[in-house]
Amino acid sequence: MRTLLVTGPGGSGRTTVAAATALAAAGRGERVLLVGGALPELPVHPLLETVRLDPDARFRAEIVALQERGGAVFDLLGARPLQAEELTAVPGAEQFALLRALRRAADGGAYDLVVADLPPVREAVDLLALPAQLRRYLRRLIPAERQAARSLRPVLAQLAGVPMPAQWLYETADRWNAELAAVQAVIESDTTAVRLVAEPGPAGAAAVRAAVTALALHQLPLDLLVANRVVPGGSAYPWLAGLAAQQDSCLHDWTAAGLAPAALPHLGRDPRGAADLARLDAGPGSRTRRAAWEVEDLRAEDGVLVWRVPLPGATREGLDLVRRGDELLLTAGPHRRIVSLPAALRRCTVSGAALRDGELRIRFTPDPALWPTGQVGPTP
Repeated sequence: MRTLLVTGPGGSGRTTVAAATALAAAGRGERVLLVGGALPELPVHPLLETVRLDPDARFRAEIVALQERGGAVFDLLGARPLQAEELTAVPGAEQFALLRALRRAADGGAYDLVVADLPPVREAVDLLALPAQLRRYLRRLIPAERQAARSLRPVLAQLAGVPMPAQWLYETADRWNAELAAVQAVIESDTTAVRLVAEPGPAGAAAVRAAVTALALHQLPLDLLVANRVVPGGSAYPWLAGLAAQQDSCLHDWTAAGLAPAALPHLGRDPRGAADLARLDAGPGSRTRRAAWEVEDLRAEDGVLVWRVPLPGATREGLDLVRRGDELLLTAGPHRRIVSLPAALRRCTVSGAALRDGELRIRFTPDPALWPTGQVGPTP
């Protein structure tokens, strides 16, 4: 199963492009699932299924279930249970519902392609990074040593004279971790990629540059850049000819940067029906894989190891890195990622970093106290 995550700047037409992509894939004979919130009405197709997210219902069910599992604790605190009909979804519930839908689609195995209409690109990147980050929080807040506390639960309950919440807390944490791990596996799969939709022009160019950097920071492969609402050239109207020239310049820059944009026409109106959607199909795209961050051994030349992190479009002013133990905090513009260091680099100290040709090169010097004798410094 392939998963295509469609995002772009707000107002770029990403929802329409996602719908057109799903409909076209079904027309090519693929079994397709289209997932999103405010999806347009689509023509009926036997190979196309749509899931319009209903975060309110899921949120109510989760809160009611949580109250039932922790009933003893809530009674102890004197809490008044919330009724399902008085609950409304909190901000962000739709994004969580989308991640859950991706996980369920992967479990079923009933589709060849899943197309997801994601929120605007900045929120989308943060959303896709969320499962891994939440799992890291769970490991810190409820570490493996919790098993010791679990064994003491009956004793503590007897001493306190009240039921202890440990068991259901641990079970809830385990369940969340399993759910998050399943979603993370879908996002990090080699069959998952991002399709970026933007209008060519100054605003679109800036948004694409930032998006490409953010995707690279989280190792999210770019399937295709879709240049949407491209106007025809050669118009006799000066304003339209000027817009076409501006778009053409942006398309040229994207091509020169290796992004190879697929141009979709401006229909002159909002898309209506299957015929319009057929004109907005950008094709199947590429099968780009998740980029590897390679460790280059330069001990023979410079006595260091270099971690090469591709960050196209990044600027020195927007970059920052901090090492904390065996983790590295990388910041690129408004986006941050915490990554575990490869085993070899954990025995080194950070001795410098440089951004060259869209690649961040972080230098690590082996720590003599941690490297086996004879393995530090230039190789004979």
